[in-house]
Amino acid sequence: MTRKFRKVPKDKKTGVAKVYLSGAKNKSAKAAEIKRTAEAYRKGEYIDIKAVSKSRTKQNVSTSKKKKTSKRGRKKKS
Repeated sequence: MTRKFRKVPKDKKTGVAKVYLSGAKNKSAKAAEIKRTAEAYRKGEYIDIKAVSKSRTKQNVSTSKKKKTSKRGRKKKS
């Protein structure tokens, strides 16, 4: 007997699950990268994990670089 999976909402334009595309700057580029990686995985081809990770991080909107300040930098001079 085959396993049954719950249907997830998919993006109409790309067909990729909406969860994977949420928070992306360019949804179509991220979907294309996901599909490309999935196809390579299915064929058993080499996947450059570092490049995939870099691409997905670049697409992410939620991550923003904050300037770090030391405790000394925050102290009020008196």
